[in-house]
Amino acid sequence: MGIDPGSRITGYGVINKQGNKLTYVASGCIRVSEKELPQRLKQIFDGVTQLIEQYKPDEFAIEQVFMAKNADSALKLGQARGVAIVAAMNASLPVGEYAARLVKQAVVGTGAASKDQVGHMVMNMLKLAGRPQEDAADGLAIAICHAHNTQSLIAMAGKSRSTSSRVLRGRFQK
Repeated sequence: MGIDPGSRITGYGVINKQGNKLTYVASGCIRVSEKELPQRLKQIFDGVTQLIEQYKPDEFAIEQVFMAKNADSALKLGQARGVAIVAAMNASLPVGEYAARLVKQAVVGTGAASKDQVGHMVMNMLKLAGRPQEDAADGLAIAICHAHNTQSLIAMAGKSRSTSSRVLRGRFQK
């Protein structure tokens, strides 16, 4: 499961990975209606918890906080991330965190890709009939990035068992 956190709209994407094949399971947005931040955070927590209960993912990936021009926006984004991560931890899911540039690199091939390019590639990679809503596409992109990263770590495990254990622990404990 991939989460694109936001204090007003939190996108999510659920994919299935079998071998090298990725298939679409679900995507959408948690749209909060409350005006006060504490109530919005509760809605995000409840929404992510409900999605985890519904789809029962094995792993959870979320976008890292980036430095925004507006400090207040960055703070709210960090709080939205926090409640989503707590929902995952309550379900005992390993949490992978990825910078936006790494997600874009994994999906489009360049860390400077536009949201339009990300949406287009997500649609093509998962063979979707139409382009998902922007925040949902970002959630799917995060899930795809995590699947690719996990696959790379598994490949490394075949080469060096002791190194891969250290890398796996480091990836999920950031």
